[in-house]
Amino acid sequence: MKSASKLRLYNTLEQRLEDFSPIQPGKVGLYVCGPTVYDVPHAGHARSAIAFDVLVRHLRARGLEVTFVRNITDIDDKILARARQNGEEPLQLSARMTQVYSDDMGALHCLLPTHQPKVSDHLQEIIETVSTLIEQGAAYEVELPHGGRDVYFSVRAFEGYGKLSRRKLEDLEAGARVEKNDLKRDPMDFALWKAATEDGYGWPSPWGKGRPGWHIECSAMSTKYLGFGFDIHGGGMDLIFPHHENEIAQSEAAHPHQGPFARVWLHNGFVNVDKEKMSKSLGNFVTVRDVFDRNDPEGFRYFLLTVQYRGPLTFDSEKLDDGRVIFPGVDEAERRMDYLYSTCHRLRTLAEGAEPSAAKEPADLAAIRKVMTSARDKVSAALDDDLNTPVALAVLAEIAKYSNDLCDLAIKRRKDASWVVCARQLARQALEVLDACTQVLGLLRTPHEQYVERTRERRLRLRNLSQAQVEAKISERAQARKNKDFERADALRAQLEDWGIEMADGVEGTTWKVLV
Repeated sequence: MKSASKLRLYNTLEQRLEDFSPIQPGKVGLYVCGPTVYDVPHAGHARSAIAFDVLVRHLRARGLEVTFVRNITDIDDKILARARQNGEEPLQLSARMTQVYSDDMGALHCLLPTHQPKVSDHLQEIIETVSTLIEQGAAYEVELPHGGRDVYFSVRAFEGYGKLSRRKLEDLEAGARVEKNDLKRDPMDFALWKAATEDGYGWPSPWGKGRPGWHIECSAMSTKYLGFGFDIHGGGMDLIFPHHENEIAQSEAAHPHQGPFARVWLHNGFVNVDKEKMSKSLGNFVTVRDVFDRNDPEGFRYFLLTVQYRGPLTFDSEKLDDGRVIFPGVDEAERRMDYLYSTCHRLRTLAEGAEPSAAKEPADLAAIRKVMTSARDKVSAALDDDLNTPVALAVLAEIAKYSNDLCDLAIKRRKDASWVVCARQLARQALEVLDACTQVLGLLRTPHEQYVERTRERRLRLRNLSQAQVEAKISERAQARKNKDFERADALRAQLEDWGIEMADGVEGTTWKVLV
């Protein structure tokens, strides 16, 4: 889906929208900070993954070759603490949580990165980067009282510190997340390498057994896979300071006079739960699995696309009288996905047997064809505008509306053979357009029958119902209608509706679905 407009992205480094053009024509290098895998992924992880997934899809749709790198932090003090708590090996815990993350992002239809490096596999590159910083005079070693050595980055040795977060160094000490450590030369200095833990957990290094600091890993791994000075670096807004600020400082200090570490910095916004920033301390922490238990992954993905990636996204929850917790916004998004899947199914049915025809197109199809002809450009233009997914979703809604208008017209004019030939051709075009427009958004990626079965199974489970129960009631209602016991048939219909079952009576019997 090539675009006629220019791609504009909001560069946090410059704090403005900028036209994007890759350093190397036709190729884009993208690095995104991935999860620290000590626990299952939460809604914030999903939002970040989907935001950059749309970016990758859109860049590729524009004909660009994208090398997408997203790291896995599998060595971290949080992992060590959780592993001790669980009584398991840290790398065993991180491997387990990495698999959960991969499974959850796969269910959300996020494309696999070109490279997904783990810290544990790149210790040599990290050690080499730390050594380079010491040689450049930007880092120093500290002997610890109990033995071993830490290595710290000297923030004041890097002249441009604070350029990403727009903070002055003299203002940072108050209010910044600064680790208290009398061994550091300056309170703002941060760890590149830390000596082994008290229980001896660590890896060999020139400074004794130890483990890497948080920030250095991304500098080492991004440079390995993309080289120094790549196109786009991304992550959540919470990473701007200190993580990304420190990445810039140590990376550019390790490669002096070679230009910027990354040209464009993109940051996705926060997820707020019931109007408060999501956090474990507030007890409003929503995991991806919490949502999957209630809603379909594609509905969740749609919901996360309803707000442009930089804005705050409000994730509301509601407790029902029966004790169930629901997510109204995700429920509404899932209803829209139902509508899109139903639209595709209707279009496929109409498009069956479509053949080329030189017949003049009927006037009542002109408006529908106009929508289909312009839709791809509209979606592409929306995504060119700093990945404006809400506008792109509005285009999908327009495609779906006019597609259903076409299918409704086809029922009314089914006896007009020449009209039907043109309608079938238009239905085929609408399918192609809908596929292209949803492909770049990562929606409608499941076969219709599989989606229907998957959502039906979940919705029945949430209502403590089985398919057999529903079909038994429908059969009972059909028998009541056959016996002309309409009072009984109406009562059974009301009961089914109370269960959340929507029915449609047709010549071949009754079809049904479970509402969200």
